[in-house]
Amino acid sequence: MTVATNAPERETTLPPEPGLTPDEIVARAEAMAPSLVARQAETEERTFYAPDTHEAFSEAGFYRILVPRRYGGYEFGVDTFLRVSMALARGCPSTGWMYCLGAAHALFVATLFEERAQAEIFAGGDFISPAVIAPSGTAERTADGWLVNGTWSYCSGVPYATHFIGHTLVPSADGEPKPLLFIAPRGEWRRLDDWGAQLGLRGSGSHSVVIENGRIPAHYAFEALHMSEVDVSTGSVGRTLHGNPQYGGGPLSFMLLEAATLAVGMAKGALDTYEDLMRTKRTMFTDVLRADDPDFQLWYGQASGMIATAEAAISDAVRQWSETCARGPAAFTREQDVRIATICREVIALSWRAVESYLFPTAGSSSARRGERLERIWRDMSTLHSHAGIAVLLATVATRERAKARFA
Repeated sequence: MTVATNAPERETTLPPEPGLTPDEIVARAEAMAPSLVARQAETEERTFYAPDTHEAFSEAGFYRILVPRRYGGYEFGVDTFLRVSMALARGCPSTGWMYCLGAAHALFVATLFEERAQAEIFAGGDFISPAVIAPSGTAERTADGWLVNGTWSYCSGVPYATHFIGHTLVPSADGEPKPLLFIAPRGEWRRLDDWGAQLGLRGSGSHSVVIENGRIPAHYAFEALHMSEVDVSTGSVGRTLHGNPQYGGGPLSFMLLEAATLAVGMAKGALDTYEDLMRTKRTMFTDVLRADDPDFQLWYGQASGMIATAEAAISDAVRQWSETCARGPAAFTREQDVRIATICREVIALSWRAVESYLFPTAGSSSARRGERLERIWRDMSTLHSHAGIAVLLATVATRERAKARFA
């Protein structure tokens, strides 16, 4: 069903539940989280969450949270999307990761691509697209776009994806290679069955994508552009097209808000498990409940305080991101973009220290057995730290860029 807007040439497709609210959709995610805990083992075995979980996410509206309303999305704020992602990661880190890194890029597409491309890309309503920032493959110019070939690894969210966002390098006029950013519809690529052997996040659906003579229309690609370096300080297509400031925010900082949110969700899941142990396990030497033991009280208190601080920091970083968007394009400078990114760095570090330094080593060896929830979260968070966008982009590039932008 479509309804006309004020502009006669535009039509808005209503979402499945026009009256759905942000709080309601977050509550749905929180209600689903316990069932995700129970299915973690099968998710790792399959290497992605189950088809019925995917259907439940679709019916709940999770894949439309960031899709513009005119294309049948809910166009909720980024805070709503990240709250849903945190709730899912609290239940199952792999599921939260796969969902978040697949559905998040609706914001990027709605920010950057022209109206014609958006109408085609969002035509299905639900939108899932992994994005890989490392260039790979090749692209040859054609009369109406590009002919793309190659393989892209670590495509988190790909099993149920509708699209794929990638980068490759093409020659420039001066002979130096330049990036080509493109989005490929599902029919132009295939997924490899090559995920699941990693230490953690084995169920995150981070398989490789292969494109063989994929035809990418010209309006689905940008020359000399990388998604981590998009400058929105002079405005964006999405801000103008949708009249919503969130489609004019910095992609780099939003990318890292995702990772930090997932880290907090994972740490909260670890704290949930530790609290269960506090209530049910007895100490070895004094034979009292851990909840009554001063040492366990100290360890729990220390970790819970760190995780609460990380959650408060990510909440405020999201607020800063949204308020910067609302102040207008000129407010979202490179300095502000990397400033928010460095907050995310500290959130991830604090979440990891709470688990690695306090919860995991004091939970007991029985909690470190393969398949135990805390063991799995420790593996998942360890793997999160090996992610190139976190290990390289946050720890080095964004940190230096913050100072360079300040003192330029």
